[in-house]
Amino acid sequence: MIFSDKKILEAIESEAIIIEPFRRDCLGTNSYDVHLGRYLAVYEDEVLDARKHNHIREIVIGEEGIVLQPGTLYLGVTEEYTETHNAVPFLEGKSSVGRLGIDIHATAGKGDVGFCNTWTLEISCVHPVRVYAGMPIGQLIYFAVEGDIENYYNRKSNAKYVERTIKPVESMMWKNEF
Repeated sequence: MIFSDKKILEAIESEAIIIEPFRRDCLGTNSYDVHLGRYLAVYEDEVLDARKHNHIREIVIGEEGIVLQPGTLYLGVTEEYTETHNAVPFLEGKSSVGRLGIDIHATAGKGDVGFCNTWTLEISCVHPVRVYAGMPIGQLIYFAVEGDIENYYNRKSNAKYVERTIKPVESMMWKNEF
């Protein structure tokens, strides 16, 4: 079951969902709009290795925006810090962003109950497109969870993305054993 606008507001009032900063005008009928933060990152190496820590180079988006290029994976970040304690958050791109040929996530659209952070975006585009810090980039949709939660993300000893940040975070796949 997807949360309605009223259900999202109830969850915010009870602090079951936290959105910072919260702007009432970003609340849709059944979603909440999030915005592109001012930091992007790209990987330094041409070939990435799943068993190694692949380092990133930070890019700050200026007032003039930045032109994204096809064939490059950009890691972005939402302006909004969120916490979700009793629902499953899903981040989807806004249709207006998709119509510019921008994808905001490759595979990581679903968050876990207990996720508390900004959202790192895996941004790609099909042709050059200029983007700006602060532009609407996605929408959070909340799904009800059935049953009790035993393993909240922010309490897991092996959770890799718990350190609060305003910058995109590179893959931590290398921390897994395989």
